[in-house]
Amino acid sequence: MPNATAEAHKAEGNKFFKAGQFAAAIEKYKEATAVDPTVPAYWSNMSACYEKLKNWPEAANAASECIKADSKFIKGYFRLAVAQKAQNELTACIKTLESGIALDSTNPDLKRIKKEVIELQRNEQVAALCRNAETQMQNGDIAGAYKSLELASRQDAGNPDIERMMSKVKPKYEAMERRRKQGLSPTEQFKEKGDELYKAANFEEAIKWYTKCIEKLGMSDTSELIVKARSNRAACYKQISNFDGTIEDCTEVLQIDPDNVKALVRRAQAFEAVERYRYALQDVKQVLQMPYHKVGKANFDLCNGLQHRLNRVVAQLKAMS
Repeated sequence: MPNATAEAHKAEGNKFFKAGQFAAAIEKYKEATAVDPTVPAYWSNMSACYEKLKNWPEAANAASECIKADSKFIKGYFRLAVAQKAQNELTACIKTLESGIALDSTNPDLKRIKKEVIELQRNEQVAALCRNAETQMQNGDIAGAYKSLELASRQDAGNPDIERMMSKVKPKYEAMERRRKQGLSPTEQFKEKGDELYKAANFEEAIKWYTKCIEKLGMSDTSELIVKARSNRAACYKQISNFDGTIEDCTEVLQIDPDNVKALVRRAQAFEAVERYRYALQDVKQVLQMPYHKVGKANFDLCNGLQHRLNRVVAQLKAMS
């Protein structure tokens, strides 16, 4: 049964809200929560008032309390997401929306805001890449600027600002690449050919050229070139689901460079694919123990999710044995 006193405070708050007297309404909703803090509607209404006043931190706090009162109250997630979006807390906003959508996958408001926030994130990422490219151009880092603009273009094809900057950078980059390739040794050219085929998604042909490079260098070689060739061949093997090949090449890379993040991540994924879960978990844990700046957000998030999944599988296997 709802508390009569709390409901009376809520009713007064609703009257103030309808009259546009949001500060007065907040006080009444606060009185309602003081009597019974377990009713999510009191917190949700309070958050709505703060939203009208554009007091986003308090709107977020009230919405968080709403979710604490009842984690299945969908409007709480909506209120919190609105406040987070207004404060440009886009990553947190996406997490809130995903939690709400997990409870109600067809909710149109949550889905609409998620779409809007994803677009905002994309715009921010493109703008950041363009700024980075500008700085790189000023510093003479043509290769870096070209890479930044390529990434930006993938996210926003046809953007006139990106095309304008690319028209300046691309000719310089292509001239640099021609000079670089002319200076490559025959062995380095094998790897270069493999890289070109990899980018074209012709993985089996790429493997042949990486293999030529590796064989030319010899099994005892520990140069940076053989590390790159083996690492790239491992990526090709993974693409064609040759997981034993992936594991073998990654292991060779790790014997030379024990903290090679790419090799550890790829080997962990390959170990999982062949159901060697404990070995996969060891590689994942090694990555997660490294400094965050070395691992990078994408690899950290991937390994974090992989660790949770592998822990569940390992626990299930122990329970069955």
